[in-house]
Amino acid sequence: MFVVLKRKEIIKALIVVIVFVSCVVCLSFTDVDRTVFAKSERKLPIYRVDNGEDKTIAISFDAAWGADKTRKIVEILQERGVKATFFLVGFWVDAYKDEVAFLADSGMEIGNHSKNHLHMNSLAAAKVKEEIEYVNFAVRNLTGITPKVFRAPFGEYDDTLIAAVEECGMKGIQWDVDSLDWKGISAEEIVDRVVNKVKSGSIILCHNNSDHILEALPVILDELTAKGYRFVAMSELVYADNYTIDAQGVQHKNK
Repeated sequence: MFVVLKRKEIIKALIVVIVFVSCVVCLSFTDVDRTVFAKSERKLPIYRVDNGEDKTIAISFDAAWGADKTRKIVEILQERGVKATFFLVGFWVDAYKDEVAFLADSGMEIGNHSKNHLHMNSLAAAKVKEEIEYVNFAVRNLTGITPKVFRAPFGEYDDTLIAAVEECGMKGIQWDVDSLDWKGISAEEIVDRVVNKVKSGSIILCHNNSDHILEALPVILDELTAKGYRFVAMSELVYADNYTIDAQGVQHKNK
């Protein structure tokens, strides 16, 4: 009788242990699921726009250092009836006020590239907002136009940055086609990288003062135009509202 009772007690104890361990494991998996879900909700900039077979694309130029090629770039664009977006850093705006006015007068879109070209994903929210608002104010003061799009320096962003961009009524813009022109590669390499990677809704990244942009740009524009692509300003390419951005940064219009 003693042995039977002992066995029953052992079995009960084992059942209690099993139930306890199961609860712990379930809670652990729940925490993992919550973590995964939270990560999937991370705020993202727009890398590309899903516009079907429209073949509309945007070419952009980041301007941080130097300006001697800017007017020639605009001339090349205007000769082909192409609109482009120039993302300007604050200290570039301060140093080249005439160029900023020239870009606006030429019909090019001006975007915001932060005040000091810092690693903004390491800044506090107040500093992030300051970096953004400085450029908006400076550009508006010179041109009467407030930038609608923002590109993070180094392509680095986090939720704090994207939230600040949205609070300023702007769209965060990344890219899906990197020309790598800033690396000093040849014009032919720049052309190959861009022309072979572009698809409908693509955002092309170039720089206004890279070594071989003046040789590469006419070829890029002519070859892509021959393929049926149409260039528009960034704020024309992206959807203004009623959209979602998937995990790859592709912006989709909600149906």
